[in-house]
Amino acid sequence: MKKIFNLLVFTYLMLFLVNTEAQDRKGNIVQYFGKEKVEDINEGDVIHVFTDGLSIGGSGSPFGNSTISTNKLFAKYLQNDSEEIFEGKVEYQDMRDKDVSWENITVNEKNEFSDRNLRGSGYLYLTYDSPNEVTVLFEASGHTDILINGMPHEGDHYDYGWSLVPIKLNKGKNTFLLSGGRFPQMRARLLSPHNPVQFTKRDMTLPDLIIEEDNPIYGAIRIINAKNDWLKNTTITCEINGKEITTNVPSISPMNIRKVPFKISYPISVNDVEKIDAVLTLKNKENKILSVDTITVNVKSKFKHHKRTFISSIDGSVQYYSIAPSSNPDIENPAMFLSVHGASVEAVNQANAYDQKDWGHLVAPTNRRPYGYAWENWGRLDAIEVLNHSEKLLGTDPSRTYLTGHSMGGHGTWQLGVNYPDRFAAIAPCAGYADLLGYTRSFTSRINEMTDAQLKRWGFERKQLLAMIESSKLKDESEIMIDSLFRRSGNPSRTLKLKRNYLHHGVFILHGEKDNVVPTRLAREMREELGKFHNDFTYYEYPDGTHWYGDHSVDWPPIFNFFKDREIKKSSEIKKIEYYTGSPGVSSGSHFLGILQQKIPLEISSVNFIREEKSLTTNNVELLSIDLPEMGSDIDTLRLDDQEFVLNSTEEVIYLKKIDGKWKNTSSPSFKEKGPHRNGGIKDAFTNNVVLVYATMGNEEENSWYYNRARYDAETFGYLGNGSFEIVKDTDFDLNKFKDRNVVLYGNSDNNSAWDALLENCPIQVSNNSVKMDNTKLEGQKWGAFFIYPRHDSEKASVGVVTASGQEGMKAAFANDYLGRDAFPDFVVFDQSMMVDGISGIKCTGFFGNDWTLTNGDLVWK
Repeated sequence: MKKIFNLLVFTYLMLFLVNTEAQDRKGNIVQYFGKEKVEDINEGDVIHVFTDGLSIGGSGSPFGNSTISTNKLFAKYLQNDSEEIFEGKVEYQDMRDKDVSWENITVNEKNEFSDRNLRGSGYLYLTYDSPNEVTVLFEASGHTDILINGMPHEGDHYDYGWSLVPIKLNKGKNTFLLSGGRFPQMRARLLSPHNPVQFTKRDMTLPDLIIEEDNPIYGAIRIINAKNDWLKNTTITCEINGKEITTNVPSISPMNIRKVPFKISYPISVNDVEKIDAVLTLKNKENKILSVDTITVNVKSKFKHHKRTFISSIDGSVQYYSIAPSSNPDIENPAMFLSVHGASVEAVNQANAYDQKDWGHLVAPTNRRPYGYAWENWGRLDAIEVLNHSEKLLGTDPSRTYLTGHSMGGHGTWQLGVNYPDRFAAIAPCAGYADLLGYTRSFTSRINEMTDAQLKRWGFERKQLLAMIESSKLKDESEIMIDSLFRRSGNPSRTLKLKRNYLHHGVFILHGEKDNVVPTRLAREMREELGKFHNDFTYYEYPDGTHWYGDHSVDWPPIFNFFKDREIKKSSEIKKIEYYTGSPGVSSGSHFLGILQQKIPLEISSVNFIREEKSLTTNNVELLSIDLPEMGSDIDTLRLDDQEFVLNSTEEVIYLKKIDGKWKNTSSPSFKEKGPHRNGGIKDAFTNNVVLVYATMGNEEENSWYYNRARYDAETFGYLGNGSFEIVKDTDFDLNKFKDRNVVLYGNSDNNSAWDALLENCPIQVSNNSVKMDNTKLEGQKWGAFFIYPRHDSEKASVGVVTASGQEGMKAAFANDYLGRDAFPDFVVFDQSMMVDGISGIKCTGFFGNDWTLTNGDLVWK
């Protein structure tokens, strides 16, 4: 299931958690890390509380070898929405070869369904008989996804209590299939909304008002649109102590909830208060009031711990970061400490764990959420956005920028440090794991190493274990090759493949001696790895330290002493550079060297520069840039691999391209080709202030499905990434109106009128009953596809595509782990079996060439 580790891995994780001080508590873990679960209902009246239903446990195996997330039961009821669920119905066999069937379940005294079956890969099935058609808000928590009358929606798997879904109930029976979340309980209710359009204060993003400043700042609040019509041309007026400021609200699609920015103005004085109320008023273009609510904003001094907000270039949403400013208010040329938090920890709490430093500012980004993206994908982008924003705000010295973090943030430190090695003078991972995939697999490997007696205590026989391992193996060579392309797509996250980038900076590893959450052996393994090649690292195990042993788990004085002794050297003073990247679209260079294109897409590429020898060697590099002034005037000739080049001192940047095995001077590369600005991978479409454009030119079922698919992606990114995707009908899309913005198109050339304007020359063409890839044609309605392609009218924007050749393919395209942690190549064509069997359901996948053609691409057919 997307976003959730399989059942047995999760069970092992929880066993480790309960053995630590950090999480040796009962109840919802969210409550202990600064984000209380929402219990109050202010958006409507409760008309129904679900008190009985059916539940079923998961069927997952910890030894799945596929790089594609699967969900057999969800796929079954998505693809056959008329199939009944009833008590006693057997769905599958579990890992012990026992039948697993639906069982009755009722709520406890808190009106929660509570059972271990509901965690991870379990399910809850609910029904409601409505006396008539009526619009309601479905409010639930504790689930990952939900099918409501056959349509998918995002859930609330971290049990925050944020989830509200506007739906129109059918007269008669309505069905709700909820997949399991992080905790073994779920809650579900139906609300009659107070108003069809209204604010909800669940999940706001708010800044602190700064006493010493008076420029307007941004907050964000969600607006419920429980109407079948678009909500357009509205405004939010924010009033504090009689001073108002008005913000235009972006459009909100029908039956949807969107988090929108609004400006906050400063009152005349905020010196004498710690909090201040602001009144928000939502009005339409006729100046009619649609909703009014009061929010509370904290008031802080910029010389004390505080929050800042900014507008993200990823999606136009409001994000925040937290600052522990220098204790020296008159500091000049301060250092920057970027500190990335652990899973479930708010950025505010991360910054609060640090005392103020007299020689620099500490900044804590959010990873877009307390869990977010483990500092990969959009979490990685958030960290860099915050670094860039805070550097300008605080005027820090770029040569004295340092990186640290705890737990998942320790992983973030390893990950950011390896992908952006020239941004940091030193890094300090605390209680961290280097590689996310390696971390999760370390628990399953322990299962494989258990004795027969240990396995028996878990209810397994050795033969069952061996059978599970055997069944997880890929079936043939084509599946192995497809799997390898997906694995290659994840190379930017494979820390150990890029480990020599740590030579750019000093490394201080801090870990508790008795850490069972991130086992201490993982830190020792990194100590061993660094010991093979690194000459500037420190390793310290805190005696008897568990996962968290107080604020000094992160605010450890020797770390900051280590930082103080290190700076980023000027490029012209650097004697050696080893630089590695998995993708120029993630990380494209170091100092004066740039890897702009790869020969084999997303295989590891590298450059190795030795100043004394005036030499540069490369591997898997097709297009290279060198900034000559940055490199230094002492280099007048350069041996590039086995070729000699005389460098022209009048040039600023030179470009070299490998053609037929030889390096040749070339001009500045065309933006129409792949490069750091636009290198592919499906995930990359969901950046650059993306807009989602859905089909309206098909039949009723097609139009409904593609709109719901776009809305579902918006819901998912809203929950996982604190995001705010703009949704637009194809007939309202205009190239100039959305100039230079990424577009994700839902539909095909027959039903989405924006297709030809965006994809007329794309080598992949999808229509009803047909998928064409150059000269190869697949026929029938069963095909779904995801791919990314450049916008022909932009030097930086891309088009992402979620498409199908018919109704079967549309349901196959339900899987959306391109917004989760799965790695995807540039394109993948599949049928419905991908949701059930993973790789075996893929027909073709791969990467476009650097010229965005299939002819020069790297693809595999099954």
